[in-house]
Amino acid sequence: MSSPFFRFQHFTVRHDRSSMPVGTDGVLLGAWAPLAEAKRVLDVGCGSGLVSLMAAQRAVDTSVVGIDVDEASVVQARQNVAESPFARRITILEQDVRLMDADGFFDHILCNPPFHTESTMPPCVSRMRARHTDSLPFSQLVDSVVRLLSPGGCFSVILPASADESFVSLCLARGLRLSQRCYVQTVLRKPPKRVLLSFRLPASPSDDLCFEDVACDTLVLQAPDGGRSEAYSRLTRDFYL
Repeated sequence: MSSPFFRFQHFTVRHDRSSMPVGTDGVLLGAWAPLAEAKRVLDVGCGSGLVSLMAAQRAVDTSVVGIDVDEASVVQARQNVAESPFARRITILEQDVRLMDADGFFDHILCNPPFHTESTMPPCVSRMRARHTDSLPFSQLVDSVVRLLSPGGCFSVILPASADESFVSLCLARGLRLSQRCYVQTVLRKPPKRVLLSFRLPASPSDDLCFEDVACDTLVLQAPDGGRSEAYSRLTRDFYL
């Protein structure tokens, strides 16, 4: 049986009641997203609160709002936030992003979205909502992001590598511009399993940020000995024990 909690250097995440337990995807997004200029961050589908907590730790002048449609996840995320050093800067809401009334408010939106589309669903309803695009289609997610982002704001997301091109095309069609891309390989000999993407909403029609300006790299998670690679350790050094 897996542990009901996961300890990081500066906070503990209890996740036994959450639809989104602590996992590598969330850690990658929370550690990688370019948050240097963020002041108002939204974590869509916050689950246990992991990404919200990581964002608050990294961006010390930031206020973070984490939202989720799963009541049990919201309750547990609030507990995790309350027990952390960042409680005053994080708010957790039971909220559907499609119905959120905060147009143009956030300068960075983070999301580890539902992405499985297989016909076989997980038996747990909350887990199904957290992991299947039927609960939040990519098109509705991106429409919500564009509405909630302030001009010049960023949107960072982690996806299966197989969804890369279609998701980027969708975002470009909605007016977002891709600025960073990182392919994630579990081991060097295997193809990328995940992709981290960061987009920017142009501040004005004259904003010349375009697809050709994308910073692209690759992150391999495992070293030859099976431990964390040097690059992965460096990315997460402020979080993992």
